[in-house]
Amino acid sequence: MLRITEIKLPLITSAEAGHSDAEIRTALIKKLAINAADIVSFSIFKRGVDARKSHAILFVYSLDVVVNGEAKLLAKLVKDPHVKPTPDTQYQFVATATPPSQPSPSKGEGAKFAQSLPSHSQGESQGGGLTHRPVIVGFGPAGIFAALILAQAGFKPIVLERGKAVRERTKDTFNFWRKSELSPESNVQFGEGGAGTFSDGKLWSQIKDPKHYGRKVLQEFVAAGAPPEIMYVSHPHIGTFRLVGMVEAMRKTIESLGGEIRFGCRVDDIEIEQNQVQAVILNSGERIATKHLVLAVGHSARDTFEMIHRNNIYIEAKPFSIGFRIEHPQSLIDKARYGNSYSEDLLSKLGSAEYKLVHHASNGRSVYSFCMCPGGTVVAAASEAGRVVTNGMSQYSRNERNANAGIVVGITPEVDYPDNPLAGMQLQRDLESTAYVLGGSNYAAPAQLIGDFLANKPSTQFGEVLPSYTPGVHLSNLNTALPEFAISAIREAIPAFAKQIKGYDLADGLLTGVETRTSAPIRIKRNDDTLESINTKGLYPCGEGAGYAGGILSAGVDGIRVAEMVSLNLSKV
Repeated sequence: MLRITEIKLPLITSAEAGHSDAEIRTALIKKLAINAADIVSFSIFKRGVDARKSHAILFVYSLDVVVNGEAKLLAKLVKDPHVKPTPDTQYQFVATATPPSQPSPSKGEGAKFAQSLPSHSQGESQGGGLTHRPVIVGFGPAGIFAALILAQAGFKPIVLERGKAVRERTKDTFNFWRKSELSPESNVQFGEGGAGTFSDGKLWSQIKDPKHYGRKVLQEFVAAGAPPEIMYVSHPHIGTFRLVGMVEAMRKTIESLGGEIRFGCRVDDIEIEQNQVQAVILNSGERIATKHLVLAVGHSARDTFEMIHRNNIYIEAKPFSIGFRIEHPQSLIDKARYGNSYSEDLLSKLGSAEYKLVHHASNGRSVYSFCMCPGGTVVAAASEAGRVVTNGMSQYSRNERNANAGIVVGITPEVDYPDNPLAGMQLQRDLESTAYVLGGSNYAAPAQLIGDFLANKPSTQFGEVLPSYTPGVHLSNLNTALPEFAISAIREAIPAFAKQIKGYDLADGLLTGVETRTSAPIRIKRNDDTLESINTKGLYPCGEGAGYAGGILSAGVDGIRVAEMVSLNLSKV
């Protein structure tokens, strides 16, 4: 099979969801200079959009093609960088818990025989089998995929999630948005599915992925109910409502394979002896013994960060970003991005337009758009009482009136919070507490019109753009919501962004504060080869909360990588 890339076809009226098989086949015949009969079959591996010239928007395809005389054709086109053999993207398990009487089906290096694991949480040894089952703390994307891979390999993980199951969690979250009643253990940050459940459900990443783990993530999502198109569109997304059902389906799969998911179980302590994990202690006082602990707690588990710091597990402060959510009419973004080609018919083919912007300010700070949500809403994402923090969310349809994105400024521990590993976390808390005060009460968020922000004067009434944030906003001056360097950098960036997106500095556009949870403020440092903590054997930091991912896809990939390391260690027992 051959991978043919950069097949470009013009956007035409008939192309409602791409091009027809006949149109693509014709393009392949021309590209490869072969007869139609030589094409046995083809499938779309990736489909993107090139909208750099708004008057000539193109679909760009990568195709997997089966042809007659493949070797001869490949030799003829050996210098063409867009014609290569299709790589093997099939996932291979590195180790499985196969009983000694059966051959192990895994093909990866290090796969060994191991007895089936016991089904009870304390994991007493049975006939020379493993003494303790692997334990995963957190059931967001990283925890889900760590658990799924371990369960599929036969290692029967125990998952401990401090929050509630996703449907109960959704009720608590909506209750917070509508009634300002915050549940500290069940909200946008905590509960089944993790913080990504209440987001745009973006499924792309810029991580290096030589083993194609990202494809395994997408395949499992499709198996759990995601639209099949996520396998090939260039910027796939799912949306909150679909994510809820998918998370439930994946939980049932893990349970059907012998995994155990326990909700309302917060890990309050980790027992460590001679630098080796021995057990976890739950908020109920229950002790669960384990030698293999995956810590996939997400970027907002601040009490967990404090606990591991007390236990002398090595952590360090890491860079993150702070800023606001910015809202414009989605139609403004669509018209700016699609130019003269803009029409309702075009939107039906390409969907609501997105953007990605960066500005290097004169004070040395970088300002960039973060987690852009076309046709979405700004959401209340607090997880601690008396603090306000925002995030963005879209449904699959992306058809709400406003576009929103984080407009954030990068900060670093060396310059901005050098005191200790938890200083960045404390900075987040301070900014969120300030936002709560500026918002007035009941988790209202402080907001300001873009024109007033640029002029440094308080806003008193809304214009064209109405806020999407609930529980509501309080118009004020955001001048004190962030450090001065961030305010001045954002003030400089907005007019600069308007040179790329006409109308980005719309006076009636809205800024809502604050955005502080762009990523974890700490990194639980791990060894590159074993993925264990650098000073605690058997502890596997994983995902966003550990500082090793930045979104649903990359967190899922990291969960797979960690699960493989755990599998290899378990297979040696």
